[in-house]
Amino acid sequence: MSEVILSRENAESGSWYKEITAMQWKNLFASWFGWVLDAMDMMLYACVLVPIMNEWGLTMGSMGLVGTLSLVGSAFGGIIFGLFSDYRGRTKALMVTILVYSIFSGLSGLSQTLLQLIIFRFCLGLGMGGEWGAGAALVAESWPAKHRGKAIGIMHTGWAVGYILAALLAGYLTPVWGWRGVFFVGVLPGLFVFWILRSIKEPEIWKKMNEKKTKAVGEKSTFKLWQIFEPDLLPKTILATILSCVVMFAYWGLFTWLPGYLALPVEKGGAGLSITRSTLWLVVIQIGALAGSFCFGFLSDRIGRRKSFFLYLVVAAAMVPLYGLYARTPMLLISLGLAVGFFGWGFFGGFGALLSELFPTRVRGTATGFSFNVGRGVGAIAPFTIGVLAQTHGIGLSLTLTAVFYLISAFVVLLMPETVGKELD
Repeated sequence: MSEVILSRENAESGSWYKEITAMQWKNLFASWFGWVLDAMDMMLYACVLVPIMNEWGLTMGSMGLVGTLSLVGSAFGGIIFGLFSDYRGRTKALMVTILVYSIFSGLSGLSQTLLQLIIFRFCLGLGMGGEWGAGAALVAESWPAKHRGKAIGIMHTGWAVGYILAALLAGYLTPVWGWRGVFFVGVLPGLFVFWILRSIKEPEIWKKMNEKKTKAVGEKSTFKLWQIFEPDLLPKTILATILSCVVMFAYWGLFTWLPGYLALPVEKGGAGLSITRSTLWLVVIQIGALAGSFCFGFLSDRIGRRKSFFLYLVVAAAMVPLYGLYARTPMLLISLGLAVGFFGWGFFGGFGALLSELFPTRVRGTATGFSFNVGRGVGAIAPFTIGVLAQTHGIGLSLTLTAVFYLISAFVVLLMPETVGKELD
């Protein structure tokens, strides 16, 4: 009892980080940086969407379709590499997925037709979808339960950092190298795999489970996808998948088109900024997202996963219409942009902890990969839907549709069990 009280005092006094080992920090860094590079490669498309559209004479609906099919690829990737991570390990899955999205980011720059671009972005999505599940499982299984929310929250700040890198690369390299050159830079993350190979080991809880499976007789079906639909796991799988579906529609509908909203002219419902000027506002939004994710981890360890999710999602539902309809002046673009980033994205800082705590180690990679990325697959219709609506209603007004899905997500969360502080099994 005294140890528990002492650990709480350490956490509250700001010295919680002293309880974390060097290997746990390395695991977090590997997952965080993999997520940074993942976000960078994925969001490079959103940041050069307008130049591609102008060069090829495409509609917003066509450009939204590319984003949609990238997310469909991520859904398949999440399921495939979720199974792979349960079979072969979190670290191996992390390395393979990073290589996949790096290679196909570079190939995107070689596209000569819309079909080629769709194929390359779909394949990039395979790696992007798989990386999240592998990284989240690696962190969740190696960090102590009382600090798991903080660790996953910190890990998810990587997406905001990656988005900022994508915005900066697109903003400053597009005028010099064109959008193709921006995609070529996306090959560089593949080099990070060599550091992971040398420095990161599999979590002990996964190694013990794998050894037990290897020694057992007649357990050939241990890692089958249908295990997550068995009676004891089915309700959790359904709830986790529903939550992912509605929240992914909200997120991808909003954040895929935010660069377009900023860069498109006012008569089309946009903010009327140049691509260079819109880069500044994208950075502002992602600074808000970074802060929101970081704070979410600490908040969810203190008040619980459900309350934290509900708070963020309800506020996001209120902020998005204000931003889409009224953010035209620099002051509103900054203030509302920070709020949209903080609440409209920051809740992802708790997704990894929540899903990891719902499922046992034997199916953790499969279950989290399935639920999170089926959500991505369903949410993939959002970029296309918003793009089509924008052609007739303007991009700013169309973005407000995502607020409805943020609000629905908030109430889905209340149906889920509270998992804060749960020891993984």
